[in-house]
Amino acid sequence: MGMTVIEKILAAHSGKAEVAPGDIVDVMIDARVARDFGGANVVKHMEENHLDIHNTSKTFFTFDCNPTGSDQKYAANQHKCRLYAREHDIRVYDIDKGIGTHVLIEEGLAYPGSTAVSTDSHANILGAIGAFGQGMGDKDIAASWHKGSTWFKVPTTVKITLEGAPGSLLSAKDMALNLLDLFGANTLLGNAIEIEGEMVEKLTLDQRMTIASMATEMGAIIILFPPNKEVIRYCESRARKKVNAPVADPDAKYSMIHTVNVANFTPKISLPGKPHDTSDLPLEKIWIDSAFIGSCTNGRIEDLRAAAMILEGRRVADGVVLKIVPATDRVWQRCLEEGLIEIFKESGALVSNAGCAGCAAGQVGQNGPGEVTVSTGNRNFPGKQGQGDVYLASPDVVAASAITGYIVGPDAIPEDPEKRVEEKHKKASVKPKQAAAVSGRPVEIRGRVWFIPKDNIDTDMIFHNRYLSITDVGEMGQYTFDNLDGYEDFSSRVNRGDIVVTGKNFGSGSSRQQAVDCFISLGVQCVVAESFGAIYERNAINAAFPIVSSDHIKELNLEDGDELYMNFNSGEIRNVSKNISLEVSPFSEVQMEIYQNNGLF
Repeated sequence: MGMTVIEKILAAHSGKAEVAPGDIVDVMIDARVARDFGGANVVKHMEENHLDIHNTSKTFFTFDCNPTGSDQKYAANQHKCRLYAREHDIRVYDIDKGIGTHVLIEEGLAYPGSTAVSTDSHANILGAIGAFGQGMGDKDIAASWHKGSTWFKVPTTVKITLEGAPGSLLSAKDMALNLLDLFGANTLLGNAIEIEGEMVEKLTLDQRMTIASMATEMGAIIILFPPNKEVIRYCESRARKKVNAPVADPDAKYSMIHTVNVANFTPKISLPGKPHDTSDLPLEKIWIDSAFIGSCTNGRIEDLRAAAMILEGRRVADGVVLKIVPATDRVWQRCLEEGLIEIFKESGALVSNAGCAGCAAGQVGQNGPGEVTVSTGNRNFPGKQGQGDVYLASPDVVAASAITGYIVGPDAIPEDPEKRVEEKHKKASVKPKQAAAVSGRPVEIRGRVWFIPKDNIDTDMIFHNRYLSITDVGEMGQYTFDNLDGYEDFSSRVNRGDIVVTGKNFGSGSSRQQAVDCFISLGVQCVVAESFGAIYERNAINAAFPIVSSDHIKELNLEDGDELYMNFNSGEIRNVSKNISLEVSPFSEVQMEIYQNNGLF
């Protein structure tokens, strides 16, 4: 039977001749990475469970969320990781290096056909070079450090063929936003995506990384590109060895096949709140307060060159702050050598050291309540890059908007931009109170329903990134849903034993374990959803927190306060209040084993 690219990589790293979608395999990991916000928790798991390290030469820390160490809790967590690294001879790519996933490619630790895991939900950016990268929670990373491998469910694969030629003004970011517009946040949920086509061969590594980095926003496991000769040469030079890029078999099986004509793609911008909620440019006049160029999506040298071409000889508009953060120190040095830093500074921009910047709630790039930002980041969930509104766009659109003072494309910069005359402000939300944790391993449960009929509830809505430095589960419950509109007081009203029922793609977004542990802290028995984000599903299973998914939840006709019965062995769900039953998939063998073991460890 023919295999797709991801199936070949997983088979090769699990000692199997072939694998198929749905198989659960134990995958050997070539690069096992913890970042600064998740690293302290990884160390905590290693020490509390008395775990040794399988292979220190494949084990790494990358400090990219807060490279300045400006937050006291981040600084403490980084120091804890450094001490552990010294004791165990682990390589630290410290605050001077840049975004960890990019560093993996630059240092030759990731290459075509390799595997890597990180506490970074955008580790799937490694699909840009034809490698398998996955963001995972801190329990998964600790397990991979100890064992060298981790369990993984082989996903189905979707093939997207890109044909036609893009317009002259179309950037890689525009291509990513057009794909998001076509497929949304959950159409391809849980699938791997292979992108091929004649035009794909011409994409540079930087362009591939921009598109691949937004697989998470599409709900996909990964976007894989077949590496061209340029990418292979680069990876071989960095890895210092010959690499063999796996290619899909001619008879490989795909769950869906799509052909997309990029000639129909248009310059796009994402509206605040949802990366897939896109609009064509130009928009009606939207004044901005700040602009950000950087992130794992658009902090590469090609992105910064594009911005510099627009900024050269111009000044950022009065009242607008432009923040520029290269993805890695190597990119920063290239900017210095090519004179881009001088252009940025003369334009009035703030240039920071390399790192993730605003979307990781550390370093520069955050905005305040009421602030309007246009950003090259990959996410604009409420609260992700601050408390204001965030529009997502390409580097050239962000640069043009920073000069003009309002959102505009690079082809529409006026010679004499209009001056802004009015400001708008919004109020910040209030934090709720704390509740206690839960324990117990029953296979049958009953509980009161919290019915939240919303799709795409992301991890920033569940547990905001400003609380990521918290490692005590007992402290987490008070912050549950405090960034979800209408449920800011959830933690003060929920009861121990309640069950949360919600829509599609619950837990999309970041790899943070806290978005699971906060429910454990409150004593919530289970979350039932139409579907879950891939990383969230893993985190919940590994934490022995019950989750159940079904496309038919609506048939139960649930309302707030209904009593719900569930059987994890049989898959029966019953709305006791209305006597309506539904059969869903019971816990898998792996899920039940971890659940009864009270967690992965």
